[in-house]
Amino acid sequence: MQVTTVGLDLAKNIFQVHGITSDGTVAFNRSLRRAQLLAFFEKLEPCLIGMVACGSSHHWARQFQIQGHEVRLMPAMYVKAYVKRGKSDAIDAEAICEAVTCPTMRFVAIKTEKQQGVLFLHRARDMVVRQRTQLSNQIVALHLRILWYEKRMQLEARKDPRVMLLRTIPGIGPITASAIVATAGDGHQFRSGREFAA
Repeated sequence: MQVTTVGLDLAKNIFQVHGITSDGTVAFNRSLRRAQLLAFFEKLEPCLIGMVACGSSHHWARQFQIQGHEVRLMPAMYVKAYVKRGKSDAIDAEAICEAVTCPTMRFVAIKTEKQQGVLFLHRARDMVVRQRTQLSNQIVALHLRILWYEKRMQLEARKDPRVMLLRTIPGIGPITASAIVATAGDGHQFRSGREFAA
């Protein structure tokens, strides 16, 4: 009983494999640990292996090709139509096994390590660009808030004659004058200008 097609549902630690023979008989539908995966496929005669395309699927595809298997990766959204009932790893592996033999299925090219490395750089850059845009938007919002506070200070400053008097000194604007009045009050607690400056 030679297995001709295998559907492999990838995961972090436990993988599900569903294999069928040329007449469609189910040869196995079982789970394997990560450490068992390569040894399991090494024992099989070369066959067709289907997987849903993801980051790790390219790595496994390269490993299985070295063993002599034919590997095809499929977009997840195309495999979804082959899931017949509830969701489980066993059902997903069966759906992958069926989908990979569909003559109208669209497949994803298996990427080399170098291609995946370059794609990682692109994704990392895109993430940083998105973060920069978010920070930029936050800066704009903060800038508007700062302007609101400054306008409020200027309005308050116009109402206080002490602030208006301080503003006659070159280099002192409404914000600095307002801060001095709010901090020092009328200034009578200071014995001299030097003590105030200290």
